[in-house]
Amino acid sequence: MTTSEVTVERRSQSHRAIKQLVDHRTQMLSLYGELAAHRPFTSAENSEYIQNLVQRFCQALIDYTADAHFRLYRFVDNNKERRTPVVDVAKNVYPYIEETTQMILDFNDRYDTDDASKSLEGLERDLSMLGEKLADRIEQEDRLVEILSRSRKSD
Repeated sequence: MTTSEVTVERRSQSHRAIKQLVDHRTQMLSLYGELAAHRPFTSAENSEYIQNLVQRFCQALIDYTADAHFRLYRFVDNNKERRTPVVDVAKNVYPYIEETTQMILDFNDRYDTDDASKSLEGLERDLSMLGEKLADRIEQEDRLVEILSRSRKSD
């Protein structure tokens, strides 16, 4: 493979990673909205449905989070990204992404359970806090997506 072909392949992989991230993000946000619409989470009569919805949301949340780490940042982490503007933005954004990832993992550990009797106490508060962090995280990720997209168009 020539250098040009390698570059085109890397850009193509980057494009696919962005698309998959956005697809997983959209699915996760849709489930977040569906879950939030069922507040308050005090009704015992629909707790099984809510628990199922929480599990689906947690799975989508983890898929979305994994995409950011293992697809979007992989090239920067492996020192394979050569576009300086992309590396600079990624280095600024990534520490925040790592911080919010821990909050996401904590949320998942607390609420993704097969135990239908598990209390949903605190879900409304935790979901609200998570929503705020997700909004900030998405804003940061979009900085990287924008620079990746812009760099790809200018290559």
